[in-house]
Amino acid sequence: MPSLHEKVAIITGSSRGIGAEIALTLAKAGARVVVNYVQNRGAAEDVCMTITQAGGKCVPVQADVSKPADVRRLFDTAVEHFGRIDILVNNAGMLIFKQIADFTDEEFDRILDINLKSIFYTLREASGRLADNGRIVNISSTVTRLMLPKYGPYAATKGAVEQLTRILAREVGERGITVNSVSPGPVFTELFRAGKTEEDIRRMAAMSSLGRIGEVGDIAQIVLFLASDTARWITGQDIGANGGII
Repeated sequence: MPSLHEKVAIITGSSRGIGAEIALTLAKAGARVVVNYVQNRGAAEDVCMTITQAGGKCVPVQADVSKPADVRRLFDTAVEHFGRIDILVNNAGMLIFKQIADFTDEEFDRILDINLKSIFYTLREASGRLADNGRIVNISSTVTRLMLPKYGPYAATKGAVEQLTRILAREVGERGITVNSVSPGPVFTELFRAGKTEEDIRRMAAMSSLGRIGEVGDIAQIVLFLASDTARWITGQDIGANGGII
């Protein structure tokens, strides 16, 4: 396992699902972890309890990363607790599974706020506050490479995240900071299951070369690799983590 000994990692949206697994995986590798949540404090505390019981260090921090003031407070709290920030994983996101024609203005604004503006705000903050040789990993999605109905605005926000990833990699590279994105295919989470029938899920599993839906650990291990010194020569890239769907 790559070592993150004494590194400090902020993982947004990490009280459950992929984010929680990333927090647990990075902590197991030695990172001191900031578990970010919006409403579910109990779930965030459970993640931190698991980490601390295993001998790690963790703090839960409430912050709505779609709000710039909350993002600044999230980073301030990380520094107050651990003295520095080495790793940012942008995992917070949402999915509204609807055809474009059925989207309301309010829904479109909401998905932009959570999936795109929040990434911009955290990247802007991290670009000036991450330690030299830091790591940024943004969670995108394989749907940017497909033409799946009911994923229009979601795919649009994730495509924008990939562009921010590439440009920021150029802007902070002189400080040794790498910036990459990971694009999961279908992964068993609450977000994935929302609005889907069992037939939808079977069909998506069949699209994979490996014949299954991904697990949260499949994604967390790739994030760990990108967050480590092992991946120091990889930046500005998007890693497809989809079992060969495309």
